Amino acid sequence: MSPHSDHETWLAELRSRIQEVPPAAALAQQSQGALLIDVREDGERAAGSPAGALGLSRGFLELRIEQAEADRERPILTLCGSGVRSLLAAETLQRLGYRYVQSVAGGFERWKTEGLPVVRGALDADASERYARQLRLPQVGEAGQAKLAAASVVLLGAGGLGAPAALYLAAAGVGRLTLIDDDRVERSNLHRQVIHADARVGMAKTESARLALHALNPRVQVDTRDERLQADNVERLLAGHDVVVDGADNFPARYLLAAASLRLKLPMVYGAVERFTGQVSVFDPRRDASPCYRCLFPEPPAAADAPNCSEAGVLGVLPGIVGLLQATETLKLILGLGEPLTGRLLSFDALAMHFRETRLPRDPGCPGCGRHAAFRGYEDVARYCASGG
Repeated sequence: MSPHSDHETWLAELRSRIQEVPPAAALAQQSQGALLIDVREDGERAAGSPAGALGLSRGFLELRIEQAEADRERPILTLCGSGVRSLLAAETLQRLGYRYVQSVAGGFERWKTEGLPVVRGALDADASERYARQLRLPQVGEAGQAKLAAASVVLLGAGGLGAPAALYLAAAGVGRLTLIDDDRVERSNLHRQVIHADARVGMAKTESARLALHALNPRVQVDTRDERLQADNVERLLAGHDVVVDGADNFPARYLLAAASLRLKLPMVYGAVERFTGQVSVFDPRRDASPCYRCLFPEPPAAADAPNCSEAGVLGVLPGIVGLLQATETLKLILGLGEPLTGRLLSFDALAMHFRETRLPRDPGCPGCGRHAAFRGYEDVARYCASGG
């Protein structure tokens, strides 16, 4: 028997066990509650897919179908390019205990030919390949990747915390990053500010970071602001973004950031490092129960009690750890995943390799967000910090 005959025999045997339905009948069943699964690869679906179909590549079907649909009594229809892989997918689902499984005859090619509803994939071939591992997460998928592409994140500082956060946000596909920093790259930055390079010592940090981010992911729009955050520009610099990542290295900037975050209803992903320890939290004014930065620090400490990295020193890897935690929280906020660190302060001790979580409730008497808090302008905030409280 020829290999062709073997293949035809195998297909015939498979079709004897898997019911095939024409695309129009599949569409009718879908409208009545059946789940239509497009089992083609991500790159194939980029050109288009049946409206309302779940994209789940055949190679990952066994691993992820329960997350997508745990009900083994729900009718399921599988679809591929021409109708062969969908037979194999349907057989796999039957083996997993799904009782009502059918394959769409002729696949997507016939679906299109018959003029049935099609939606174009949100991702082109480059994006499908670039974000392939992330797209395989059911909690992300094409819809989540589209959210990331539409998101706008502003980072205060392109230094120790901003460097790792910006790199991973760009790599994840966040559509627009705005970098605020008025410093220049120094050689002493390089042991921790990994977005910069020795050849760019003396260059503006924002431009150095922009070059690195574009080299990593040219799809991301990187806007630079070579300015120091001040009372007269804080709202202008932050407005129009979805999340602000706090990479400041001084309390006056953080107090201005916190005030603007409250007024603009802009989630603030806080991070701080000193020597061998770090902190991370999320202050989200969109949530009624969320504390603000001044619930944690009602008054700015004296300069002697809060030295910056140049004064106190810092282990080079520590900002990387804290910055990545900030990037993680930012992605969760954009995607609406998990439980953000809102109302919780995560502290990290690198020497003990220990994380500790502390409850951080909203303070009714907080001078920033409490019942009797009064905003008297950013200039007032700046004067308050300058006077040490």
